[in-house]
Amino acid sequence: MSFKDHILSSFIALENEVDTSSYVHELRNQAIGEFEKLGVPQRKEEAYKYTSLKALFNKDYCLFPKKETAISYSDIKKYLVHQIDSYRVIFIDGIYSSHLSQTTHDKFDVCLMSSALSNPKYSNVIKEFYNKLAVKDGLVSLNTAFAKEGAYIHIGKNIIVEKPIEIVYFSTGNEAQLMTQPRNLVVVGENSQVQIIERHQSLNDNAVLTNSVSEIFAAKRALVDWYKIQNDRLSASLIDHTFAEQKDNSEVRIHTFSFGGKITRNNLNFYQRGEHCNSVLNGVTILEGKQHVDHSTLVHHTAPNCESFQEYKQIFDERAVGVFNGKVLVDKIAQKINAYQQNNNILISDTATINAKPQLEIFADDVRCSHGCTIGQLDEDAMFYMQARGIPKKEARALLMFAFANSVLETVKIPEIKTRITKLIAMKLGVEIGFDM
Repeated sequence: MSFKDHILSSFIALENEVDTSSYVHELRNQAIGEFEKLGVPQRKEEAYKYTSLKALFNKDYCLFPKKETAISYSDIKKYLVHQIDSYRVIFIDGIYSSHLSQTTHDKFDVCLMSSALSNPKYSNVIKEFYNKLAVKDGLVSLNTAFAKEGAYIHIGKNIIVEKPIEIVYFSTGNEAQLMTQPRNLVVVGENSQVQIIERHQSLNDNAVLTNSVSEIFAAKRALVDWYKIQNDRLSASLIDHTFAEQKDNSEVRIHTFSFGGKITRNNLNFYQRGEHCNSVLNGVTILEGKQHVDHSTLVHHTAPNCESFQEYKQIFDERAVGVFNGKVLVDKIAQKINAYQQNNNILISDTATINAKPQLEIFADDVRCSHGCTIGQLDEDAMFYMQARGIPKKEARALLMFAFANSVLETVKIPEIKTRITKLIAMKLGVEIGFDM
């Protein structure tokens, strides 16, 4: 049975478990039709020219785990930011874990997508925002068709969420081959602020594929600060689609740290639909072996007097492959835009590969837009200088790597996250700082 046939037959099974008369199921029906038409993206499509998904979709994935696996806090503690108090929405094999989570319905809602999709209390928000940004893409449609669970975050006006929100998806390996399809919806009201930490993590070496979709809506003067930590096992792959819509004077920052996993594809799409918006897309990637990461970004400027900033620093060793496809689109009406895009890459070995395609499409005539890309190796003179002063080669290399990535690390606003990422980079570079993650 082909993957598409497996999906279509599984959708019939899904209909026996959900309310087929609901508004959301109408969206599911439309989405499964779109997936049947579009299928899985192929390399002949320009957006996937350097990333083949064929190997990911030739497996007989379990879409509905048969039972929930008991997991204790001690099993997952090292993957959580336990140095700080946070709201936590934790899923085990796609199923919500109440005893590991901490949600709230006090001044704002941090809860389950399944509750929001089925409870009339949330119907107005769902109808206004759910699936409004998701583009017509085969894998996005696949997620819409099957999504039942994820994080629902709704913050009203004039609220500063004092604790970060952690959204963590664990896969246990209870199924030999598991595919999960989490769906997150984040709506942040006027003058409100929130910090979010997202992670997908396998707990053993069984194959897992995560097809994730997140939609972010930032109202006027809202601030969203989002951290994606990607450091999974080599048996796990992640396809992430994140969409953000911004209104006047809002700021959305997404920081992506890609250190692990077999194949990782990050699709970030920002839509500025108001004046004086600021969009920040930062990333650090360090890969080795046969790992593959693909960052595909879009910032669409549709209003004047806005800014966007993209900076991706990437390091590849052995036979690792990186792809950066960044696009800035400026509409004719979007005058006085300041858009910056930079992608810098270091290839440690002769067999590592980077494919970079920074793009600007500008239809306005009064803008400041720039893009750039560099590909090179470590500075041998700097290495010699450090070693001549008694610094061992391994440590000298690590110091140069840290200096290379530092401009992105400086943008991290949560000190505990900055410490974790710094020490995680040290582990990837093979220098000891005495921290396990």
